[in-house]
Amino acid sequence: MGRKQPRRTAERILATSLALFNRFGEPNTSTSMISAELNISPGNLYYHFPSKDELINTLFEHYKQALTSLLAASEDVHDVEDAWFFLHSLFELIWQYRFFYRDLNHLLSRNRLLETSLPALLRHKQGALQVILQQLGAGSNPGTEPGTCARGTPGATAASMVVVLTYWLSYEYVLQPRSALEPENEQNALLRGAWHVMGMMVPYLQGAPRRHLVSLLQAYQDAASAAP
Repeated sequence: MGRKQPRRTAERILATSLALFNRFGEPNTSTSMISAELNISPGNLYYHFPSKDELINTLFEHYKQALTSLLAASEDVHDVEDAWFFLHSLFELIWQYRFFYRDLNHLLSRNRLLETSLPALLRHKQGALQVILQQLGAGSNPGTEPGTCARGTPGATAASMVVVLTYWLSYEYVLQPRSALEPENEQNALLRGAWHVMGMMVPYLQGAPRRHLVSLLQAYQDAASAAP
């Protein structure tokens, strides 16, 4: 069996940058910190990424590609279990690139790529969630107009869901600034966030699908309450 080839330096730089940005925040992480963590010279880092913005932009493109691929799966969400898996996967991806959300205002004020690209990405996310709400509503109540709901339109609810998805980790950080975004708190943060977003879907369901969603929400709440 042949020896496994070491990861290319550029890939190692990206992985280490992402880990440090997530742990300390992008404004608090310098290129010197990244090169020291990798035990490479600053010149070697700048050879691959001439500036910190190049690092951020490359990580954002990776996130954008992963998110776009995930959002395309919204067309395949037809029941509560599908929706549960979809939203949990969405939260996991957000957690993987959580520094974008933790440092959102700072990044938008100084990074042109994020300033111009994020609005379209949020609209794409809203559109995917709206599709899911419409499909769940029609599937649980045959014979009604797709997505009709006494609580409002799917578009408005999808926008509210995007707001929670976008700012949930900031909310967690405000509550526990010293520990909320550490790796050991991932499961609790995702549980709480998914619970709130999934709860917004309840009014779109009737009968057995609604009861199933309510039972899942209760199970999530119990799991979060039991967590240390």
